[in-house]
Amino acid sequence: MTTTRFVDQVVVVTGAGRGLGLGIASRFAGEGASVVLLDRDAGVVEVAAELDGRSAGAVHGAVCDVTDEAQVAACFADVDDRHGRVDVLVNNAGTITISTFEELTLEAWNQVLSVNTTGAFLCAKAALPLLRRSASGRILNAASGQARQGFIYTPHYAASKFGVVGLTQSLAKELAKDGITVNAYCPGIVDTDMWDYNDREWGRLLGDYAPGELMAEWVAAIPLGRAGTSDDVADLLLFLASRQAGYITGQSINVDGGMFMS
Repeated sequence: MTTTRFVDQVVVVTGAGRGLGLGIASRFAGEGASVVLLDRDAGVVEVAAELDGRSAGAVHGAVCDVTDEAQVAACFADVDDRHGRVDVLVNNAGTITISTFEELTLEAWNQVLSVNTTGAFLCAKAALPLLRRSASGRILNAASGQARQGFIYTPHYAASKFGVVGLTQSLAKELAKDGITVNAYCPGIVDTDMWDYNDREWGRLLGDYAPGELMAEWVAAIPLGRAGTSDDVADLLLFLASRQAGYITGQSINVDGGMFMS
């Protein structure tokens, strides 16, 4: 059921031009928040305009490469001009590549860590002065099941997500004095375009899988028997961003149907 618990709240979501990020942003907008969608794809501006037309709160989109410190600073300066504060920062932007270790290039390694880990650092740093103006600041960082256990052909992705957990815990300790909570969310298999890529590339390297066969095999092994959705992830984030979660910080929470139980 839609509520209005985020009316008068300012929420920034990175990687929000499509997929999971757009799903998260839409849910916050649906509950009354003013939402800023950031994405390196210029299409985010049009996506945000469409969302704004059917949302109670103001919705704005801006092009932002989270690996570019100057772009990040400019985007949060604009958020400051528009809203004067940030209540919730969702560091959702992420990327993955899949290859054998022998074929993994330094360029690919650096790109994945730059987006997934450094991007979260840069956005949190830029948002911090605005979060301090909130009565209940929240930082929510995208980790992964691979922050629990690394997986074959993605050592750089696993390293980036373990890094997100470390960043989350460190910031939770430091920013507690400011009343800002910092938590990470660890999705499993989510029905997005990224998992179409994962199915194809892992399927190619792990065996002679036809499109969709590997994901079907993995989904069948999930205790709850299905892949996740953006709403499954958003439900967790809406809770962590709410007043009811004010005593939760420094945690990395699985939302994966039981794939990892730790």
